[in-house]
Amino acid sequence: MTDSPRTAVIAVGGNALSPPGERSTIADQFRHTRESLGPIVDLALDGWRVVLVHGNGPQVGDELVRNEKARSEVAPLPLGVLVAGTAGWIGYMLQQSLENALRKAGNTQDVVTVLTQVEVAADDPALKDPKKFVGHGLSVARARELRSEGHPVKKDAKGHFRRVVGSPTPLAIHELATIRSLIERDTVVIACGGGGIPVYRDAVLGLEGVDAVVDKDLAAAVLASELGAELFLILTDVDAVYTGWGTDEKRAISTMRVGEADRLASEGAFGEGSMAPKVAAAADYVRRTGGRAIITELSKGRAAVQGAGGTEILP
Repeated sequence: MTDSPRTAVIAVGGNALSPPGERSTIADQFRHTRESLGPIVDLALDGWRVVLVHGNGPQVGDELVRNEKARSEVAPLPLGVLVAGTAGWIGYMLQQSLENALRKAGNTQDVVTVLTQVEVAADDPALKDPKKFVGHGLSVARARELRSEGHPVKKDAKGHFRRVVGSPTPLAIHELATIRSLIERDTVVIACGGGGIPVYRDAVLGLEGVDAVVDKDLAAAVLASELGAELFLILTDVDAVYTGWGTDEKRAISTMRVGEADRLASEGAFGEGSMAPKVAAAADYVRRTGGRAIITELSKGRAAVQGAGGTEILP
């Protein structure tokens, strides 16, 4: 008798495809995409049912710049539509690159991208309090210029000026049934791209879009919980969660109970725009499901799943 397949939801940041400090062309982003897929392919080959969630921070920031530069020629697109657009083209890059890598390894699984709507509250206070970083670092002059035009700008954890937008809490995954039926057919699914397209339910019109960006780790946690996934893996640019990050006292945390994660988060131990949402997402998933949640560097994904490295959040 064979074990029933296990489901892994894997969250990968948009920075993996467009690293900070690099003006990435699409050719660059395809190259980075191919380089980033190793641990995802490994898990599929190890027999996991895989759902991949990706970020879009650098890409949607670039789209906002394109909108501004071209607005004298064509009507600008709202942020929610730009999230959908980036989910489409990043999904295409991942889908094509994943299929090529799987075929090379002798795996015949289909790979499909599901453009995913994520339900949020229309009155979420985060919509009026922009904190979610998008786009690349800005020069001081450009940051001043954007502020004068009414666009909020803040310094990120690395001291770079960047645009910030509203980021409401994800409540439910609208295309959940579609995603579930695909993974039950052993399809590798790319879903909740860029955190998903934020929507709310209007009493008269039904689903309506929101101009915001949902945090991809929080959306992935909701998706992992609703799917009943046994593993939630957050792949980022550091090998583990640290306390005292950026100081001489920095210390990697190998395991952390949910209660400890909550306490450290309330004390501001993690970067608000970087590690804090990852820890919150992992803790939320474990609290809901009792499953395994691991945060680690992209290249160390498979090793961390096997118990070597990363930070695991425990019930």
